[in-house]
Amino acid sequence: MTTDLKTRLQSPAIVTAPGVYDALSALLVAQAGFDAAYLSGASIAYTRLGRPDIGLLSLDDVAQVTTAIRERNEALHLIVDADTGFGNALNVQRTVRLLERAGASAIQLEDQTSPKRCGHLDGKTLIGAAEMAGKIRAACDARRDSGTLIVARTDAVAVEGLDAALDRMDLCADAGADVLFVEALRTREDMATALARLSPRAPMLANMVEGGKTPILPVAELQALGYRVAIFPGGTVRALSHALQGYLASLHRHGTTEPCWPQMLQFDGLNQLLGTPQLLAQGKRYE
Repeated sequence: MTTDLKTRLQSPAIVTAPGVYDALSALLVAQAGFDAAYLSGASIAYTRLGRPDIGLLSLDDVAQVTTAIRERNEALHLIVDADTGFGNALNVQRTVRLLERAGASAIQLEDQTSPKRCGHLDGKTLIGAAEMAGKIRAACDARRDSGTLIVARTDAVAVEGLDAALDRMDLCADAGADVLFVEALRTREDMATALARLSPRAPMLANMVEGGKTPILPVAELQALGYRVAIFPGGTVRALSHALQGYLASLHRHGTTEPCWPQMLQFDGLNQLLGTPQLLAQGKRYE
């Protein structure tokens, strides 16, 4: 990477990070011209387990996917969703060490109890604000490179209200969080309130979930409001799932993939995307 994510956040343009769930989706994000991606825990659960985002993932699941993405995509700024850190402050430190070593540019931690659930589902419960601040301090102490960012997320809006959520974020900023993320804000007015109070403390992240609780705004508008990062964590999987439903329904109906060819990469097209000719040519150098 020519710059780390910490430096990138100092540039005028907002960081737009589509959701990814494996090395191929991250490759497509990079080829589309994005310089950042968001490794969504929810999307890993959807694609790796075929299950919802209700705390079923392990640290090993997230670390393995992070490693695969980084091996294939060296230049992408990769924000990694580490859920609750998979335990207490000591577990958080192990999580940070493993994910940093695997290639995370930023590591996101949230204040839900375990098992957590998607931030746009109802029925969330929280750990204490002081415990969360301790987790953030532990995360900051565990990283080896100050360029590895710690993202603090609170789910308190749905549980304790907006004021309590902002209080929690202040404590996380005091503890050293590099980026602040107030999950599931309900209105533009709430977004503006959060930004007015917190953006002087640290860059703010906006989460755009199609059909979720937060208004979906274009990145230009999010930037104008004062956000520095915009993530679209599950959009990739939702687009993929919709496309596959149509493809499979067509195959079942027609007994052939031919009607879908205009919406598909042919064999050669996929190999061009993957860089197969270049990799085979590289291999010939060692014969």
